[in-house]
Amino acid sequence: MTNPKELESLESLLRKLPEEDQKEAFRILYGNMPEELPVPEEARSLAEAHDFDVAGYRFQSTAEQRRAPRIVRVGVIQTQIVEPTDAPVQQQFEAICERTEQLIHAAGAMGCNVLGLQEAWTMPFAFCTREKHPWLEFAEPVDGPSTQFLAELARRYNMVIVSPILERDELHGGTIHNTAVVIGNRGNIIGKHRKNHIPRVGDFNESTYYMEGDTGHPVFATQFGRIGINICYGRHHPLNWLMFGMNGAEIVFNPSATVGALSEPLWPIEARCASIANNYFTAAINRIGTESFPNAFTSGDGKAAHNEFGHFYGSSYVAAPDGGRTPGLSRTRDGVLISEIDLNHCQQVRDKWGFQMTQRLREYAYALEEASSSGFQPQIIPDMGVDALPPQTYADSFGQLAAPRPRHLPAPSRRLPDGDAE
Repeated sequence: MTNPKELESLESLLRKLPEEDQKEAFRILYGNMPEELPVPEEARSLAEAHDFDVAGYRFQSTAEQRRAPRIVRVGVIQTQIVEPTDAPVQQQFEAICERTEQLIHAAGAMGCNVLGLQEAWTMPFAFCTREKHPWLEFAEPVDGPSTQFLAELARRYNMVIVSPILERDELHGGTIHNTAVVIGNRGNIIGKHRKNHIPRVGDFNESTYYMEGDTGHPVFATQFGRIGINICYGRHHPLNWLMFGMNGAEIVFNPSATVGALSEPLWPIEARCASIANNYFTAAINRIGTESFPNAFTSGDGKAAHNEFGHFYGSSYVAAPDGGRTPGLSRTRDGVLISEIDLNHCQQVRDKWGFQMTQRLREYAYALEEASSSGFQPQIIPDMGVDALPPQTYADSFGQLAAPRPRHLPAPSRRLPDGDAE
């Protein structure tokens, strides 16, 4: 539940500034700020009746002569759990679905085309407890009850929905995965992606439940653009973001569950940096509230056992390929944020900055292959002058001085039709 002592949002502080100072502060912090979208009466009424926030923004792009605009409305939803964590599992699940449905209706009223929900949206984020019971009862197959529930809404609103769940792979011994199901706007299952990077930090003891995913970096070609999903902890890994861009993503969702004491200073930066580096839109989604669990758990840090994980600070936002971003949703309230974007903006920014044209993938690939070998030596060139440390000092740190690197990269192999390299 929400802690009344928590700050409502960073933006609430900025809006206390004089109007002209506000504009300059937002420009410096958020780059090319999108303009506000009007909120239809239907969405506004739902928000008032069910006590959540709704906001809309429109990113600008350049009109082109040979391509029509590719206008898409991207949405994110952040919520807190409804029932206490000691309530029956089915009761908790149904309450979350009922709550989420109201926010989806508001997103539909806003004309949302592609909607992302938060990580493990169907349940409390119980992975801090390291308990298997009863939390694994929330796990379900990809075509399970949450997908069936959302498929009806996807058809109703002609909306693609990214639904992160706790997956039970019934074909492989009931193995558990942290998975995002991509539900098409016809209610069909387009595919799934499993979380690539599993945290082992603080109370994020998720490897107790599932290990690194096996689905690579898929990009889903939907009616409303090419979509990737970088689940939660993967946002700390730049190469994870890179690979979704390499596979052609235009929008990458980052469904997350992260608490203030651990990650909040990183939150406004990482998805936005990924947009800049890879020239696609990102949608960063975080749950809200403070979840308390029946049995106390420890963090392995010598401190007393506790029942609460920390405050999930929401602050969900959308960032553009040029680094502009929306204000975030609240740190303390459920909310829906809709951003109108032009997917042509991705190529426009690539043309301007030339990041893809000037990157050195072959050189990176060669260096990464070296770094992944057991005999890797860092490329460190010591100062052998009079005042420099003797070579043995470097050897103590790294085993031995790095061997000279080759002047030229090996010639790329050419794949023959049968798959053999020439």
